[in-house]
Amino acid sequence: MEYLIGVDDAGRGPVIGPMLLAGVLIEKNKQEELRELGAKDSKLLSPAQRRSLARKIKHAYKFHTEESSPKEIDECENLNNLEAIKSAMIINRLANGLTGKIEAIVDCPSVNIEVWSAYLKSLIINHNIKISAEHKADFNHPVVSAASIIAKETREEKIEEIRENLDIKFGSGYPSDPQTIEFIKHNYKNEKFKDIIRHSWDTVKQLEEKAKQKQLS
Repeated sequence: MEYLIGVDDAGRGPVIGPMLLAGVLIEKNKQEELRELGAKDSKLLSPAQRRSLARKIKHAYKFHTEESSPKEIDECENLNNLEAIKSAMIINRLANGLTGKIEAIVDCPSVNIEVWSAYLKSLIINHNIKISAEHKADFNHPVVSAASIIAKETREEKIEEIRENLDIKFGSGYPSDPQTIEFIKHNYKNEKFKDIIRHSWDTVKQLEEKAKQKQLS
């Protein structure tokens, strides 16, 4: 039996909320089945389409997700390395107990595919697994598209939980969103919200620097 594992991330860039990585395991001969299901890069799907596909994929295939909290992201030395660690955790989990050929296709976050691939491989328990790290893998491989859909939908669920549990509105959570910037501006020092904000992001650092300059003047 031959297997494919697709891995992709969601929420790498936001200043609010976690980063999610997801992996999907399929038998290699099921790639066309995934295409027919409608699996494609999550950015090309409407929220309703993504939600529906995520349910279908979860029902039909084995999957696993790993979350990186804002605190974990703030404390890591390199976000690409953190993503490699989480990718390896997913691959090791999904490949556990399998016999046969396994290829893991990962959407590579680094410009240096060779170096990042080598680091990822060093974290894989089964050294017989073939690791293929690529740019735009979510666009080119249905199994990675499926992982992209689950990662994105899982992050959206986490963000909605944050909104409901804390009873707040902060827009999309991305630094390009004016509503997000306003929320950060008024709340980045608020203890109530410290666990949902990435304080290592420039968005927060610039506000902290302005506050220091204002105190000095």
